[in-house]
Amino acid sequence: MKKEEKEIELKIYSLATSLTESIIFLDEVSGSRIIPIWIGPMEAQAIAIMLSGYPSPRPMTHDLIYSILESLGYKVKKVKITKILNNTYYAQINITDPAEVKSRVVDSRPSDAIALAVRYGCPIYINENVISKIQSLNKPISKDDVEKFKQELKSLTPKDIINQMLEKRKKQNNETDKEEGNE
Repeated sequence: MKKEEKEIELKIYSLATSLTESIIFLDEVSGSRIIPIWIGPMEAQAIAIMLSGYPSPRPMTHDLIYSILESLGYKVKKVKITKILNNTYYAQINITDPAEVKSRVVDSRPSDAIALAVRYGCPIYINENVISKIQSLNKPISKDDVEKFKQELKSLTPKDIINQMLEKRKKQNNETDKEEGNE
C-alpha cells in the first residue's frame, strides 16, 4: 500500500509571461516558499483572464471543460501537483459526482489543473516530496519587501529567473565542495 504524501496548500502569487513562455508562481499558504512552474502562454492567458475578473467573449477550452462538468453536476474539489520527472510536473484533478459520493482522479498538466481550480475556486496542493526536489524561492517578509518583490517580478523574464536559480545552485555546489574539501 502506497504511503500517503503530505499535501501543502498553495495559492497563485503571480504570473510572468513573455511571447514564448510563462511562469506561474505558487505561494505556500502556511509557509515561506514560492514555487515557479513554467507553463504555456495559452494556459497562462486562461488563468490570467479568470483572475482579472473579465470573462472572455467566447469560451476558452478551460471554460468549456468547466461548463461540461457543471452541466453534468460534477465539481472539481481540489487539484494537486503530484510529482516531477525530467523537469516535467504532473498533476491530478479531483472531481466528485453530483451526489458527492464518488470521487475520481484525472491526470493533468499543472497548468490545466490550475486553470480549472481558478474557475472552481478550489484549493491547489503540492506533495511535499515534489517541493524537496525543486528550486523554490523565498517569500518576502515585510510589506515593503512584498511591494519591492512584486515590482521586480514585473520586470523579470523567465530567462532572468533561470539564471538566478542556476547561480544559486552553483553557489550551493561550491559551498558543498568547500565543506567536503574538494576545492
